[in-house]
Amino acid sequence: MKFIVDAQLPKSLADFLTQNGHDALHTLSLPKKNKTTDNQILEIALNDNRIVITKDADFLKSFYFKQQPSKLILIKTGNISNEKLLEIFSLHISNIEKILSENSLIEIFRDEIIIHSDKI
Repeated sequence: MKFIVDAQLPKSLADFLTQNGHDALHTLSLPKKNKTTDNQILEIALNDNRIVITKDADFLKSFYFKQQPSKLILIKTGNISNEKLLEIFSLHISNIEKILSENSLIEIFRDEIIIHSDKI
């Protein structure tokens, strides 16, 4: 899977995903680094077929109203340490991969993952 990790999240999350066999970019690796705009992130996600990982609710609005990005992980853990965030991903990476193969939107909380089904 291909991911783009937004600025509010640590680069170590993109590194973790890469170490687990995925193609992951963090905004720090882009020319404007963490000043990359939401529209630029969406453009990259659309052009490269990347899943956006963010805490920014603006992406959720765009997902529902514009169907952009095509896949989204919304992090809703509140303020937690980078170590704890990586622990959550480490514990659930296989499940996250499976969910994303069948669905376009998931929300990750501290103690649960909410799947928004594509099926009506």
